Amino acid sequence: MGLPLYQKVIDTIVARIAAGELLPGGILPSEFQLAAEIGVSQGTARKALMMLEQHGIVRREQGRGTFVTARTPDSSLFNFFRLRRPDGTIIKPEVVSEEIRERPADAAEQTALHEHPDLVTEIRRVRSLDGVASAIETAVVPAALFPGLARRAPLPSALYILYQQGYSCIVLRAEETITAVTAGAAEAELLGLTPGSALLRVERVATDILGRVVERRHSLYRTDGLCYKVTLE
Repeated sequence: MGLPLYQKVIDTIVARIAAGELLPGGILPSEFQLAAEIGVSQGTARKALMMLEQHGIVRREQGRGTFVTARTPDSSLFNFFRLRRPDGTIIKPEVVSEEIRERPADAAEQTALHEHPDLVTEIRRVRSLDGVASAIETAVVPAALFPGLARRAPLPSALYILYQQGYSCIVLRAEETITAVTAGAAEAELLGLTPGSALLRVERVATDILGRVVERRHSLYRTDGLCYKVTLE
């Protein structure tokens, strides 16, 4: 049994966004135009656009049309950065230090990342919140998918904006696993803690609009005076 017709419309639009033919903030063809171009009914095109809107890929404005969702640096950052003050208020993180290097992929990275890369680019950063070093993040991406990352240093605080604007790679979903760990000597020094202090370790696998696993990331977060907030809907 083949894919439903609305999926054909979705796949066509997603492929154009990923290829940079439809840019963030750009307007899509009308339902009528999409239907005629792809060879489906207008109702099928409308259903596809509704589903894309539900996933946050497009936004529809009455009387104006349908637009590719444009992530702003703040919205992208706070969608995926979950550390908060105990009362839940948002703190804008600052990048304290950054190291970028290209290296051979390890076995887990080759297995998980798109096209099983031999080479990856590793981005290691320390972030501060309210002036206190609070997070150590290590993001790993396929080097071939994001060429020249090191030459773009210093990178923006919101990496997913860079992925979208620089490489037409729109991160749509991130799956995280959280465990409690203690700080080793190196982590304690970076975060200004004593060895053995409690930390949260968050392992993330990020998937883009094409369903590709484009990033593996692990982060260590200090827990004193901070919380990790998630909203479930």
